[in-house]
Amino acid sequence: MLPLDLSYEVDLWGRVRRSFRAAREQAQASAAAYQNVLLSLQADVAQTYFMIRSIDLDRHVVAETIELRKKNLTLVEALHQGGADSALDVGQAQTELASAEADLVGLELQRAQLENALAVLCGQTSSSFSLAETDRLYQPPEIPIGLPADLLERRPDVAEAERSMAAASEGIGIAKAAFFPSIQLTGTAGVESAQLKDIFNWENRIWSIGPNINLPLFEGGRNRAGVERAEAAYQEAVAQYRSQVLVAFHEVEDGLVGLRLLKEQFEDQTRAVDAAKQVADLSRNRYKEGLASYFEVVLADRTALENQILAYQLNGQRIVTTILLIKALGGGWKADNAMMTKSVTPLKKAD
Repeated sequence: MLPLDLSYEVDLWGRVRRSFRAAREQAQASAAAYQNVLLSLQADVAQTYFMIRSIDLDRHVVAETIELRKKNLTLVEALHQGGADSALDVGQAQTELASAEADLVGLELQRAQLENALAVLCGQTSSSFSLAETDRLYQPPEIPIGLPADLLERRPDVAEAERSMAAASEGIGIAKAAFFPSIQLTGTAGVESAQLKDIFNWENRIWSIGPNINLPLFEGGRNRAGVERAEAAYQEAVAQYRSQVLVAFHEVEDGLVGLRLLKEQFEDQTRAVDAAKQVADLSRNRYKEGLASYFEVVLADRTALENQILAYQLNGQRIVTTILLIKALGGGWKADNAMMTKSVTPLKKAD
C-alpha cells in the first residue's frame, strides 16, 4: 500500500490566521533584538575608539611636559653648579621629571588595554590589530533643537517590545479560538494490492475524503485558563513596552542634559587652561631672573598639566555622551540616517 494523506483546516474562528500573525510578529521582534545587539556593538566600538583618542591627547601633553621638565632640570643643574641654586631644587626637578615619565607609561598601559578591547570588538586578534596615534582634538557634532519623539520608534529595543506586545495580543485570539470546534478536511489517496507487481494497476487505486470535526466538550477549565494565561502574557508585554519607552525617554534626556552641561564645563575648563599656561610661563621667567623659587615653577607647571588633561578628558566625555545619545535615539537624529553614522569632526588642537 502506498498512501498519500492530505489535511486542510477550515479557519472559521481565525486561529490559524492569528497563529501566522503571531509567528510573523515574533520573527520581527527577533530581528529587532538583533539590531539592538548590533547598535550596542557599534556604540561600544565608537566609545572605545574615542577613549583611545582621548588618551592619545593626554600622552601628547605628558610627552611635551617631559621635554619641558628636562629643560627645567638642565637649567636647575646649571644654576646649581654656578652656586645660584640649591641641591633641593635639583632633586625637585628630577622628581617632577620622573613623575611625568611614570605618568606616560601608565597612559601607554591604558591605551594598550583599550586597543586590545577594540580589537576584540572588531573581531580581530590583539596581535594583528593596531591603531596609529594622533594628536587631533575631536569635537562632537551639534545637536539640532527640537528632536521629535518619533525618533524613539526606531530604537530596536522599543520595536522589539512593541512586536512582542502585538504577538501577545494575537495569543489571546488563539486562546479564545480553542472554545470553538475545529473543522479539518482530510483526504487519502493511493494504491493498494496484495501483489507487489500489481500495485500500480489503475484498478488498485483507492481514495477517500471527508470532514473531521473536533468539539471541545470535555476540556474542563483548560481553555479558560489558557485565555487567562494569554491575557496575563499580554498585560506583561504591555508593561514591558511602556517600561522600554520610559527608559528611552530617560536615556535621551540624560544625553541632552549631559551634553549641555559638559559643553559649559569644557568652555570654563578651556579658560582655566589658558590662564594656567600663562601663570606657568610667568613663573618660569621669574625663576630665570631670580625673582621666584623653583617650588613656584613646580606648582604652576603641575597646575597647567592637570588643567590641560582635565580639559581633554571633558572633551572625551562629551564625545562619549554624544555616542550614547545617538544610541538612545536609535542611531541618529535624522530619519534617513543609518545607525551610528553621525561623524565626530576633528578640530585643530589647542596650543
